[in-house]
Amino acid sequence: MAPRRPPVPPPHPDAPFAAIDFETADNGADSACAVGIVRVEGRAIVAREKVLVRPPRERVLFSWLHGITWDMVKDAPAFCDAWRRLAPLLDGVEFLAAHNAPFDRRVLLACCEAGGVPPPPQPFVCTVQVARRHWGLKPNDLASVCRRLGIGLVHHDPLSDAEACARILLAATHRVNPERTGALGGPAKS
Repeated sequence: MAPRRPPVPPPHPDAPFAAIDFETADNGADSACAVGIVRVEGRAIVAREKVLVRPPRERVLFSWLHGITWDMVKDAPAFCDAWRRLAPLLDGVEFLAAHNAPFDRRVLLACCEAGGVPPPPQPFVCTVQVARRHWGLKPNDLASVCRRLGIGLVHHDPLSDAEACARILLAATHRVNPERTGALGGPAKS
C-alpha cells in the first residue's frame, strides 16, 4: 500500500473566493438552467446568489434530477443576461471552487462562449480533489462528503451545492481533525 500523501491545503485559503455550481438542462455544456454562487471573504460567507437561466434548447432532460422544468425557465434570462447579474460576485476573488470542477468549468466556459461574454480569469479549485487529498474520503461525491463532514445539503439546488462546496473548502483549512470532531469544530456526527 502506497503511503498516504499529506493533506494539501487549497491555494490561498484565507483569500476571497467564490464557490459556483451549475445545473444543466441536457448533455450540452452550454445548457445551464440554474447557477448558484457563494462568495467567501475572511473565511465567512458574505453573499449568496441563485438564478434560473433559460437554456438554449427547450427540452430539459434532467428535471428528474434537479426539479427544474422548461416552464420554470422559459421566461428566465439567457445566460449572458444572468451572468451580468452574477459576475460582480467574482470581483476580487482569487479562485473559484466547485465540487467536480471540470464539469462546472466546462459549463461556465461553454455558456460564456455561447453568450458572447468573457469567462472569468480565475483558476478553479476542485473540492472533490480537496476531500480526497485532505481527508482521503471515498466516496467523495458532494452528498457523501457533506454527510461525512456534517454539512447541510439540499443536493442539486445550485445555491445549496455552492454553499456546501465553500464549506468543504473552509473545513479543509480548519485546524481541527475531522475524525475527532465535526468539520467545523463541533462534535462529530455519526
